[in-house]
Formats: sequence, C-alpha cells, structure tokens
Amino acid sequence: MALPDYLTKQSRFVFALLIGVAGGAIFNAFELPLAWMLGSMAAVGAAAILGLPIAGSKPARPPMSAIIGAMLGTQFGPHLIADMINWWPALIGLAIYLLIAATLVYWYLVKIVGLDPVTGYFSAMPGGLVDMVLLGAERGGDERTIALMHSSRVFLVVFCIPPLMTFVTGAQVGGGNISNYVALSEMMLVDAVWFLAAIIAGVGFGRLARLPAPYILGPMIVSGTLHFAGVSNFVVPTFIISAAQVVLGTLIGCRFVGTAPKEILRIMLISGGSTLILLLVALTMSYALRFEIDIPIEGIFLAFSPGGLPEMSLVALALNIEVSFVALCHISRIAMVVLGATTISRFKI
Repeated sequence: MALPDYLTKQSRFVFALLIGVAGGAIFNAFELPLAWMLGSMAAVGAAAILGLPIAGSKPARPPMSAIIGAMLGTQFGPHLIADMINWWPALIGLAIYLLIAATLVYWYLVKIVGLDPVTGYFSAMPGGLVDMVLLGAERGGDERTIALMHSSRVFLVVFCIPPLMTFVTGAQVGGGNISNYVALSEMMLVDAVWFLAAIIAGVGFGRLARLPAPYILGPMIVSGTLHFAGVSNFVVPTFIISAAQVVLGTLIGCRFVGTAPKEILRIMLISGGSTLILLLVALTMSYALRFEIDIPIEGIFLAFSPGGLPEMSLVALALNIEVSFVALCHISRIAMVVLGATTISRFKI
C-alpha cells in the first residue's frame, strides 16, 4: 500500500475512533448498558450507513483483545480448577446447542430466505467469522454475504444482550455508576509492569502455542496464572477497559463500511431472524442446564449467546457472573464451530 493511501486509511480510522468516543460518551451520559462499547458501535455503524469517510484498522484489534484478555485473567482464582471439573455438563450442552441452532438457522437461511446451500451453511454457523468466510469462499459461497451475516450477528447479539440482561436481572451492565471503578492512579508501577508483562508474554505464548484466539487467550492464561499463583494481583483501571471497549465497538461498526444502506438493512433483517433463533435455543438450553451446574441461568445464557468472546466476557464481568465460565464456553464454542463446520462441510456441501 502506497504511503498516501496508508495515511488516508489511518486518518479515516482516527475519524471513526472520534465518532466512537462521542457515541460512547453519549451512552455513558445516559447510563446505558456497556456504554462505551455499545455507544461507539452504534455511532460508527450509523456513520458507515451514512457513508462517512471512516475505515477500520486490522492492527488495532489485537492490542485491545490482549488488554481484555489480561483483564479477564484477573478473575481467575484457586477455585477455578475445581469449578471446571463441575462444568462438564455445560460443554456437552454447548455441543448440543450448536448442532440444533446451526441446523435451524441453516434451514431458515436456505428454505425461507433463499440463500444458496453453501452460503447458507457457512452463514448459519454461530461463531468463527474469519474461518467461516475463508471456508465459504473456498467452497464457492458468497464471501461478502457470509461476512456481513456474521458481522450482523455479532452486532445484534452484542447490542441486544446487555439491555436484555439488565431487564432480566435488574443489574446495571457497565453503565455510568459502576461500584468497582478503578482509577488510573490506583495502578502502581509494579502492577503496570506485571500487566504489560502478561500482555507481551501472553501474546508470545498464544502465537507459539497456536491458540485459536492468541491475542486474548494468551494474555488471559498468563494473567490468570500470575493471579492464581499469587505472584501479582494487579487490577486493570477502568479507563483502560473503557478505551479498549471504544476501539472494539468502533471496529465492529466499521465492518459495514462500503456496503450500500439497502444491503445493510436487508442483511440486518435476515440476520435478525437467525439471531432470534440462536438466542431462543440458547435460552432453552440455559433452562435445561440450570439444575446441572452451579451457575445462575443468566450466566449460562450469556455463555451460550453467540457474540464475541471479549464482548460477552465484558458483560459477564459487569454482571459479576463467573467470567471464567463464560470465557471457557465461548472458547469452546469457537473451537467446536470451526472443527465441526470444517468436518461436516466435506460431506454435506
């Protein structure tokens, strides 16, 4: 890419970030759920529909994912190993959920919406955006439709889940009045060093180990190990978490850049139907599992909801639900979807 083109793209990303900050500030002023992420996502998504000169940035997501990963690791405690042993019914339930949900959504997309079988199949998978787009393109599917369907799913789930959880539980999901606010000045130098070390070492470990989401899982594992072993008890300041939310929300909104408004509306309407199916099946499975594991039903529902790992984990943190359980289920969901979709596609389409 030529230097002028690179500078133009980066300036458009900066403009998108400014819009995201403004949207987050507005949502935060009204104390709306997960304000900085949802506000930036909504504002940038609207800017994309209006055709404003904005653009995403691939290099921006990994550092933000690493920050979220290190933050999630702070929730790991000595109880984790014992709890994970008791969570096996959830993983079996998750596999059943994925099979039922993907089948229903595939039927909806192919039989009702009218997508071709290949595009419908890879659009129906509840996870693995990048992998599904690549696999779908290899097998002759409509790459752009698959990408937009998955982007719309993440957008709708992330946007709907926080207010829905607030409505169901009465808890304020990341609004303006957060009782566990941590000022930037509260992070001591030694804590900042451990925080940065967890990020750097975690990313290196994640890439060497070829983890499915190295930039979030690596730092989460290293940070969790540090806290589990009592080496460090650093807490990530609220400002840093909010900044990461703005960047993630901005990037999600930028996924619709370059798409005609009518096409975005069409995809959103189609995706709304598939997202509703996914959430209804997730809710049904949550009720089925509520007596099998010692996790509140809203926690199981959140763990099964097919949003992004960082985003759903942030909601779990805001609701003070077992973050490690939610993260484990979403990591497992991504792995199951990628492995299962790849295997089945060799025989069915």
